[in-house]
Amino acid sequence: MIVMNLSIKIFIALILSVVVGLIAGEPALPFINWWIAPIGTIFINLIKMMIVPVVFFSLVVGMTSLGDTKKLGRIGLKTIVLYLFTTAIAIVIGFGIAGLIHPGVGLQIASDAAVKVKEAPSIMQVFVAMVPANPIEAMAKAQILPVIIFSLFVGVGILQVGGERAELLVKFFDAAAEVSYKIIGIVMSFAPYGVFALLLPVVAKNGPKVLLPLMSVIACVAVGCAIHAVAVYSTLAKLWGGHTPMQFFRGMSEQMLIAFTTCSSAASLPVNMKNCQEKLGVSREVSSFVLPLGATINMDGTALYMGVCTLFIANVFGVDLTMGQMMMVILTGTLASIGTAGVPGAGLIMLAMVLQAVGLPIEGLALVAGIDRVLDMFRTCLNITGDGAVTIVMDQEEKKHAAA
Repeated sequence: MIVMNLSIKIFIALILSVVVGLIAGEPALPFINWWIAPIGTIFINLIKMMIVPVVFFSLVVGMTSLGDTKKLGRIGLKTIVLYLFTTAIAIVIGFGIAGLIHPGVGLQIASDAAVKVKEAPSIMQVFVAMVPANPIEAMAKAQILPVIIFSLFVGVGILQVGGERAELLVKFFDAAAEVSYKIIGIVMSFAPYGVFALLLPVVAKNGPKVLLPLMSVIACVAVGCAIHAVAVYSTLAKLWGGHTPMQFFRGMSEQMLIAFTTCSSAASLPVNMKNCQEKLGVSREVSSFVLPLGATINMDGTALYMGVCTLFIANVFGVDLTMGQMMMVILTGTLASIGTAGVPGAGLIMLAMVLQAVGLPIEGLALVAGIDRVLDMFRTCLNITGDGAVTIVMDQEEKKHAAA
């Protein structure tokens, strides 16, 4: 009897959804939307159900495991710097790929084809929103960044209390985190069915159109994400963690497929935390801090997508970007990644900010919005892969510091 691992099952489900969707086509949409699509919604809800518990319990455990607020500050600063550095590299790779393929050359767009995008928050609004006035409300709304801040305060409070009373809380949160991981394992056993049900209606509705239009843009983002994952992330995992590229991507395969399907860094977070510890050997204290932070501020895939789409829109409107404008895209995109939530569609908010910063027509969003769902799959997959790679680096750095 052949036993397939979960990653293979998820990949088979993804392929089957494309094949069945193309064969069934739009006439089958009513049946698919009524009977099959809700299964995908249930799967997403099951994952979302565990996001806040995993972030809250794991971060508190990670904080108390560190045992030192100075250690927390050291890890936090290094993590943020490394995340922003890889984000800047991602934008440069996006520019490079788009510069070679020249997406958008020869295309035209109607000037009135605008798309509505929610206004991006200012940097001060982001800082204010980070601190929850009501942490229970933040948890209910799954606002990850405020939950992270509250978790850090709880962890620091436990460290400050110390003694037997603190030990009781540490044991509680540790047990709660373990229970959360077990529930994630149960949820993930349903992943192949959830993936099939999520993608089938998309393919059936759009048919070949889901891939054919603006293929050059899709190709740029896909190739750029692959280059960044191999050249940057697997290199980090090799140099710091001693993982070969095959070992690294095998350990990341499940969460990469979940991210590719759900287009949500937050939805992939519980699986990422579980597998980084079990398959890549990262300590719980480091992964419990670095991964939730990465799901919030690490947007390398989105940054790469911005580099490609900015050049694409500039080509469509016949605008030659100067070196200064390209540097502005890199700076704006890197900083904007901090304030963009890890949810589907957040990339359009960042792209709108970048277009405004360099003076490109905002109408260009209409073209990108048409294929944004496809692009979102690639960029979210890259985002969570970067979270795993940076976690490996930080884990090894802490082990070296402890040995020194």
